[in-house]
Amino acid sequence: MTPLRRAPLALAAPALLAVAFLLLPLAGVLVQAPWGTLGERLTAPDVREALGLSLAVSGWALALSLLLGVPLAWVLARVDFPGKALLRVVVMLPMVLPPTVAGVALLQGFGRRGLLGGVLAGSFGVTLPFSTAGAVVAAAFVAMPFLVISLEGALAGLHPRYEETAASLGAGPLRAFLTVTVPMVGPGLVAGAALCWARALGEFGATITFAGNLPGTTQTLPLQVYLLLQNDPEGAVAVSLLLLVTAAAVLIALRGRWLGHAAVRETRPAPGGAEDEEGPEAAGAPGAGRLRWGTGARLRRGTGARLRRGDGARPGKDGGRGAEAGAARRGAGPGVTGPALGPDEGGDGAPDGRRGGAPASWPLSAAVRGATALDLDVPAGTTVAVVGPNGAGKSTLLRALLGLTPRAAATRLRLGGPELSGLPPHRRGIAWVPQDGALFPHLTALANTAYGLRARGVPRAAARAEAYRWLERLGVGALAYRRPGQLSGGQAQRVALARALAARPRLLLLDEPLAALDQTTRARVRHALRQHLAGFPGVSLIVTHDPVEAVSLADLVLVVEEGRLVQYAEPAEVARHPRSPWVARMLGRNAWPGTARDGGLDTAGGARLVTAADPAPADGAAALAVVSPEAVSLHAARPSGSPRNVWPGTVRELAAYGARLRVLVAGGAGAPAEVVAEVTPAAAADLGLAEGAGVWVSVKATEITVVPL
Repeated sequence: MTPLRRAPLALAAPALLAVAFLLLPLAGVLVQAPWGTLGERLTAPDVREALGLSLAVSGWALALSLLLGVPLAWVLARVDFPGKALLRVVVMLPMVLPPTVAGVALLQGFGRRGLLGGVLAGSFGVTLPFSTAGAVVAAAFVAMPFLVISLEGALAGLHPRYEETAASLGAGPLRAFLTVTVPMVGPGLVAGAALCWARALGEFGATITFAGNLPGTTQTLPLQVYLLLQNDPEGAVAVSLLLLVTAAAVLIALRGRWLGHAAVRETRPAPGGAEDEEGPEAAGAPGAGRLRWGTGARLRRGTGARLRRGDGARPGKDGGRGAEAGAARRGAGPGVTGPALGPDEGGDGAPDGRRGGAPASWPLSAAVRGATALDLDVPAGTTVAVVGPNGAGKSTLLRALLGLTPRAAATRLRLGGPELSGLPPHRRGIAWVPQDGALFPHLTALANTAYGLRARGVPRAAARAEAYRWLERLGVGALAYRRPGQLSGGQAQRVALARALAARPRLLLLDEPLAALDQTTRARVRHALRQHLAGFPGVSLIVTHDPVEAVSLADLVLVVEEGRLVQYAEPAEVARHPRSPWVARMLGRNAWPGTARDGGLDTAGGARLVTAADPAPADGAAALAVVSPEAVSLHAARPSGSPRNVWPGTVRELAAYGARLRVLVAGGAGAPAEVVAEVTPAAAADLGLAEGAGVWVSVKATEITVVPL
């Protein structure tokens, strides 16, 4: 428990005076209230009439504010446009205007001679001043900003990924707003509505100026208080007490939700939690650490997907195998249930999910331009791992295919049929699984999984039945009626995958789907993911930083750096001949870029490496020298004999790597800046390896792979 902090007297004394300043008038109402005749005064006919009118006016003002203010709050929170700051000033202005000035402004806008009032009176016979409708307009004018500001704060606290995920599942903007946005910002919406209603209930100045003080028509409770003060002060205190209690009850019920940190229903997965299935990869997945690079996973050959790019970058070798061969090679798995629902069901002419009774097949053909620029042509049934350093443009590529980012756009997008790039995200037939899954916290796992089907018009019973089958396939059927906050991280990711597959997409985008999971859970979910991607008839793109995921899930690896293609090939080819230092290091290799010269390589850091590449790159050509840690030898003294590359260094770090150790050695002038060596614990003890110890490094020329860039 946090200990109480004592306030300095210089601050505590003014604070107490401020509280007394605010409480004294309120206490005066309580003390001076005519408690003996309170019931009689509050049930007087004129008071009851004013109360009924106040409730009606404030209720209609709230309805008008909800109708206009909720969309306005969404626009302010979600859309960037010129003049947004000025619009926010306009919204907040009625909050700070003197009420009588607000009334005068309403007369100039909606009065008989106002900007719009004359048109309303002349063309439609509608006269607002001195009418109940005018009282509603006056109350809404001063009360709506409370709703807009409160709801805007709640919307700003809600990450757009939930609405974007809903769009990727086929929900249009209005459906996503009503079924995802509104429920998730419910506390903020309720808080804003309550404040709006309370402000409308207590409105006086704008009402009396614009609508007058007509009994039974515009004479609300605040105006009744004003009249009673002249003839019956005790009655005025009694009615004031009623309004005071009402306002206090609203604020107490809200418990601070009117502040800028209005609550948002965004639930985190429950920590820990038992997983339902144990995949074969549950043990032994290497952790992520600076010296724990690489993987022992088997490298698999992929399909013959092609990537075309105008700058001449070389794609991987074409294996000549189609989607059926790829699916057979990866092993049987459950396919998509029923015909794929895509944009065609919405009437925009996209291809049918089945062709002549044959199983659906959706190859990807796309061109992306902008911050990320490349062309893709991938056969159906292919899984592509998208890798690259942070900020390389991997997520931008996925969001461009979805149509969710201004930084890049798909100028060509076909999924086995007509052009889709001009369609909004919810009509492209592309499902997206963000890093945290973005499960809707107000829906159960079953309702989450059925969401995409319901958005595409599948009847509720059929959608829930198919959703349950997908949950069963992914081993989480028993959790169908749990909410996301009751699921562990691995369970939530499997529900998110089931939701994406149940939506019957033509293209599946997975943005680091396993990054937030611990090692054991990651292995289990990876096993489930691999099993179900094997039966997916479309193309899957998986963004990852994990080499285990890249080689165990993908048929092809797409390397992106600075928004441009660096390499596109099968995992085995990328592992043997990485064309990027980042990729080589991700796979556990040492890599030094440089320039080929005189049978060797001059690195960018000024070191000279002797190589035995055959054929050797032409002199002056850019190349990458790649060496595995196992090929690096460490010595206590300068070695003699065959090694052609020898230099002194200092041990900077040691880390366990399975049953061996990986040692990071920093080189001096004229040597590679860093090199990672792999040794046994016994060898490390013999050499006396420790951080700061001096060693000699040697690498044979024949152990260096030179990759032209």
